[in-house]
Amino acid sequence: MLTVTDLTDRAAGPRPDYRSLVPRAEFDVEAATATVRPIVDSVAERGAEAILEYAEKFDHVRPEHLRVPVELLAAAEADLDPDLRAAFTEAIARRRLVAEAELGETEHRVDVATGARVTQQMMPVSRVGLYVPGGLAPLSSSVIMNVVPAQVAGVGSIVVASPPQKEFGGLPHPAVLAVCQLLGVDEVYAVGGAQAVAMLAHGVPDLCERVDMITGPGNIWVTAAKRLVRGLVGIDSEAGPTEIAILADETAIAEHVAADLISQAEHDPMASAVLVTDSPALIDGVQQAVVRQVASTRHAERITSALNGPQSGIVLVADLEQGLDVVNAYAAEHLEIHTADAERMASRVINAGAIFVGTWSPVSLGDYCAGSTHVLPTAGCACHSSGLNVKSFLRAVHVVNYNREALAAVARHVEVFADAEDLPAHGNAVTVRFGSRS
Repeated sequence: MLTVTDLTDRAAGPRPDYRSLVPRAEFDVEAATATVRPIVDSVAERGAEAILEYAEKFDHVRPEHLRVPVELLAAAEADLDPDLRAAFTEAIARRRLVAEAELGETEHRVDVATGARVTQQMMPVSRVGLYVPGGLAPLSSSVIMNVVPAQVAGVGSIVVASPPQKEFGGLPHPAVLAVCQLLGVDEVYAVGGAQAVAMLAHGVPDLCERVDMITGPGNIWVTAAKRLVRGLVGIDSEAGPTEIAILADETAIAEHVAADLISQAEHDPMASAVLVTDSPALIDGVQQAVVRQVASTRHAERITSALNGPQSGIVLVADLEQGLDVVNAYAAEHLEIHTADAERMASRVINAGAIFVGTWSPVSLGDYCAGSTHVLPTAGCACHSSGLNVKSFLRAVHVVNYNREALAAVARHVEVFADAEDLPAHGNAVTVRFGSRS
């Protein structure tokens, strides 16, 4: 049973800090860095030898190949179940279609005056390392979510790292390898955890050239490692445990709401599942549906831990206006809207990683083949950050092109600015081009 928090008495008067009142997982990345730092340093210093030691320690297997041979990638694709191949192919096609729309224009030219042009060019990152988790669930879908936007952005060199699996002879999960082959990625490493992040960030001689950017989800150790190497390389985000919030009224279907809460709780015992509603009747229906559905699901223990944890629960609000305030303050990774006028309500959401409108748009659709990204900001970061998309792999570069007359027109402004900031050499860089200026 999910814990119920009653906020109806907070609807009147000054708006409270709802973010502090709604359940959320604790995710102390800073504390994890002390454990992860020696791993990252060891890989940076000792390379492949350290990676193999950590594979034995954490993954309980010593991979024969740290870099997966291309013939094994091809074999994994050839062995795909036809239905799974069809699912992968459709998911790739839909994500690519949306990614191409995300790309938009890659160059903007502005003539700020005669002979004075500034061009903004969007340039892709040269080499990207994509991390694909392989712990509680082998996330082959994350290969699609990371690789497709990187390819559409024009990234020239794409690397995938995923943990070695003892049951697969020290290789990443076959589904991960198969998707890499379908996408044409042939640089794949059987390396997981913090050691994978270290390998990608620092490079390992005769094994893996360092990358410019690391993206992809992972556990707290992966996240802590990404924090440690940030600056040496770019990263997408510090992703925490997955979370779903659902804003619903009395028109919501309890079985659907319960199923969606359970679907995200299935990821991890630390996953957050929060229902925000003004309907006591829906609360009763969802509680009963959760009990029925959890009893018959494969990962009942994991799901029960997540739903019973302090990060999950039901929030009772006075009305949908208060409910909207609550979900905007919460800034969920995934936000579902199950209300009578779901589209209108969704249009008023300002903070969410991704918004799923109506009962026929569950989060699991977005996890696999909606065409949207599933690499999204967690822990309230949706109020300032975006999910992984094509623009995550692009850098805006301004190209400045002035002729002599155009520079002369603003030369005095530059000189005055430079003098005001006590940077006379800045001003002289203009003055020298025109001789002495009084």
